[in-house]
Amino acid sequence: MNPVSTTNRSALTGVALMVIVAATSAIDAVIVRAVSPNVHPFVIGFTRSLFGLMIVLPLIWIRPSVLRSNYSIRHVVRATLKLASLVAFFAAFARAPLADVTAIAFTAPIFVTIGAWVFLSEQPRKIRIIAAIIGFCGVLLVLKPGQNSTLPVGLLFALLGSFLAAVIQLLLKPMVGRDSAQTLVVWNLAVTAPIAAIPAFFFWSMPTAEQWFLLTVQGVLGAVSMALVTYAFSLAEASLLAPIEFLRLPLVAVLAYLIFGQTVDWNSWAGAAVIFSATLIMASSARYPRT
Repeated sequence: MNPVSTTNRSALTGVALMVIVAATSAIDAVIVRAVSPNVHPFVIGFTRSLFGLMIVLPLIWIRPSVLRSNYSIRHVVRATLKLASLVAFFAAFARAPLADVTAIAFTAPIFVTIGAWVFLSEQPRKIRIIAAIIGFCGVLLVLKPGQNSTLPVGLLFALLGSFLAAVIQLLLKPMVGRDSAQTLVVWNLAVTAPIAAIPAFFFWSMPTAEQWFLLTVQGVLGAVSMALVTYAFSLAEASLLAPIEFLRLPLVAVLAYLIFGQTVDWNSWAGAAVIFSATLIMASSARYPRT
């Protein structure tokens, strides 16, 4: 078989998987918004990790070696931060327009660049420094500090979630070289569920049958999305796949309008475009493909 055609096919498969991830992420945001008036973010975090764990339990049963890891303690730290990031985003989706939260979520690569510079002693090229500055200008457009007497709490939760997501990526960087993608996914779900059960206990209120259905769907979508992202980035370069993630914004905007009647003002679109541009610059300037 022609190696070029095989490479192209792998790249197209990676792109298709990221399109699916964008769609599932948009549905995820809508589900959180729908159940948030009556279900606490900590409870949503627990059910998401619990149903996600149930998806991978057969794999653990069939192949227990998937749990062999070189980073047991780091997995626990990563799972704790992952839960905190999820809960922050769930709180953001409950309090702020879905499109605005989605736009802020795209700042994670900017935080990764800064974190790698500060904590990993990586020297970013000038283009990445410029991209980070551009990205934060986009954040200011979405936050609209001049139009609000106080910054929106929901969007501050979104910023916190993005920051924590960046910390997780920095933790993952040395792990992907020794642990397989399946091990990383299984460990994350296996550890997050019991950790999430602790705060969920204190904020527990029994969901209705409809809410249980939505929470189950969300948990399954979360686990599937995590696996698809991991597989997609093993098939194609980050510079090709990263822009696909921005499909989430128009998808979320359409669903938010159809279901909740939310509209997106020009500040949010402009800010999202600026953040998109900054992240795209970072992805295109990467020296190596993301694993």
